[in-house]
Amino acid sequence: MQVPSILQAPSLTRLLQGMVLGAAATMAVGFYGFGWTLESTAEQMVQNGARSAVVAALAPICVDKFQHQEDAAAKLADLKRIVSWKQASYVAAQGWATMPGAGPPKTLAVARACAEMLGQSSPE
Repeated sequence: MQVPSILQAPSLTRLLQGMVLGAAATMAVGFYGFGWTLESTAEQMVQNGARSAVVAALAPICVDKFQHQEDAAAKLADLKRIVSWKQASYVAAQGWATMPGAGPPKTLAVARACAEMLGQSSPE
């Protein structure tokens, strides 16, 4: 039985080279051009989106808790005097970023968003 000419030494080498280059080109175009992602990257994107959604939902509650305290204007002045990178810690320490029925926040993301929202507001 005779082997087809495409599977003989020089042609086989060219065929394998073409397959490898075609696969590499397909992956390059897919990942960089069409936005393919690995499962781990997609999972990370989902986690980041969920975290952002939670922060966006809880930060206004923090601002509301802040604004409904008796000395809100004085506390706002205190907050604005603190350096910006320490404001989230201050908000968390005061308990405004702690949601009802929950323990203290595990991250300062809600407190940071709350501090930014409060920094943009004016005293009542």
